[in-house]
Amino acid sequence: MKRSWITYLLVAGLLTLLAILGVLQYRGLTQINRTESEKAHARVQEQADRFAMDFNREMQNAYFNFQTDAESWRTKNWAPFNERLDYWRERTTYPELIDDFYFFEAEPQSPPLKYDKATRAFVPVESTPDLTSIRTRISDEKSFHPVFDDIYTLALPIHNVGPKLERIVIRPANGPTHERMTMPPRYGFLAIKLNESVIKERVLPDLAAKYFGDGEYRVAVGDKAGNDVFQSLSGENRDATAPLLNLAPDNFIQFTNKNILSAIDGERRHNVTVSSRLETTTLVAGQPLDAKPETFQFEVKKDGQPRTTVFARTSADGGNADSPWMLMVQHSSGSLDAYLASTLRQNLAMGFGILALLAVAVIAIIASAQRAKMFAQRQVDFVSSVSHEFRTPLAVIYSAGENLADGVAKKYEQVSRYGELIKGEGKKLSGMVEQILDFAGADSGRKQYNFVDINVADVVKDALAECSALLEGKEINVETDISVSLPTVKADRSALSGAIQNLIVNAVKYGNGSNWIRVTAENGGGNIKISVEDHGIGISKGELRQIFQPFYRSQEVVDAQIHGNGLGLSLVRQIAKAHGGCVHVTSEVGKGSKFIFEIPANGN
Repeated sequence: MKRSWITYLLVAGLLTLLAILGVLQYRGLTQINRTESEKAHARVQEQADRFAMDFNREMQNAYFNFQTDAESWRTKNWAPFNERLDYWRERTTYPELIDDFYFFEAEPQSPPLKYDKATRAFVPVESTPDLTSIRTRISDEKSFHPVFDDIYTLALPIHNVGPKLERIVIRPANGPTHERMTMPPRYGFLAIKLNESVIKERVLPDLAAKYFGDGEYRVAVGDKAGNDVFQSLSGENRDATAPLLNLAPDNFIQFTNKNILSAIDGERRHNVTVSSRLETTTLVAGQPLDAKPETFQFEVKKDGQPRTTVFARTSADGGNADSPWMLMVQHSSGSLDAYLASTLRQNLAMGFGILALLAVAVIAIIASAQRAKMFAQRQVDFVSSVSHEFRTPLAVIYSAGENLADGVAKKYEQVSRYGELIKGEGKKLSGMVEQILDFAGADSGRKQYNFVDINVADVVKDALAECSALLEGKEINVETDISVSLPTVKADRSALSGAIQNLIVNAVKYGNGSNWIRVTAENGGGNIKISVEDHGIGISKGELRQIFQPFYRSQEVVDAQIHGNGLGLSLVRQIAKAHGGCVHVTSEVGKGSKFIFEIPANGN
């Protein structure tokens, strides 16, 4: 009992340990997944930002490269423009990005000009509905935007030359307000017509292959109205977004004249520096700087410490409002979160599966150990019971032999009776030895059967004849019901007869004083059914599943001192399986049992 409790405690402890490991594994995998999710989102957003930066830089180069003053347009001096065009073509990756250039003077009556690639000059052209639409858009200063994404056109304002900056005004926080800076008036607009096919078939695909070429993510570009510009995505999930066609440059390069600082106090101070990394904004003509929701900050520093703020800029919307297009990135599985959740589920399933296998393995090992222990105990009991089984015949043989040797029996009748006694006990010993050898051969798979066509009725009669001495000695009334039209079976005659004899002997042994057994043989469902029924002690439901196991003997049988070795029914089952059949039992405690031995009839 103590060992049993130790086993249960060991199993409970191991299962508890596995449960704790499962909880720790869940927490660890969840934390790893959360960290990986943050890194993956940051990584894909960074790639999207780089994609957008490269695309916007390409568009900005095609836009800012052609900034010129109004004087060259007024005097029809196209040399500065041609120089900028040649410069841009030499350095751009996509020289075919720009289809045409159109120039519109601010005067509504002036005709539009188109760049002639042959003469490298702008020439007047007749106005078309498209050109009229462009002029209408650029004329509205309140709603003007430099990007007309629906017609793939960039509008670059050309301003008259305004007053030059001669000094930097440093305004204290509570000082007087000085005159605000405004943009000079516009002279006209340069409309840069972009090549739609180059953008859709070269620029965007090249960037998609550069940053998302491994196929893990899908890339699409859409406009503010929700229309697809480049490819499309399914569902509403977006793992990363970035604004496209944003013409606001990343850096503000100011004061390129090295002597500009001499305007401060009339001389250059070597310990005064100007911040080089600044944010930018697009100024609108006639609009004060302070009225913009976005400003940039420019600081003068002395010895690394801020000296004063000249002007500043803050961003209210991150620049997305000025971006007509939006880059959208989606994981190939539908969303990055869904992919990571699926990965987490797989990892958890794998981890818990391993823990479950460990738990099953532990339970199986313990169960196997218990089973081995049980069989070892049964083998010990078997040896003990066999020893007792052998002791009685041997004692009888020894006693009879001793009497014969001592001359106790001198008459022929006495000698003959002793001889019959020795013969009977020897036969009993031989039967027990044969049963043990048959079990050993069948259990090891070395048992050889001689299958031939036999008549079942004859085999049943032979088995009853072999048991006649036992039946007559116990005065057993045998009731038989053997069908006369039974088909033949393919079987080993000796093995089949031995199985039936085992069932008959058990019916007599466990008859509990009853002197009745019934033996039947019938054809049912293509099988020959041989049954042996008794009115003995019966078998409890809890033992029905164990009685066919080797060496098993119930505690009631042991307590009743009914002799046996626990091999008979196990041997019967092995013989039935070897013949492609089965054996089963119906029983009720105190009323008896019925064993049914089935083997296939010929033709089935």
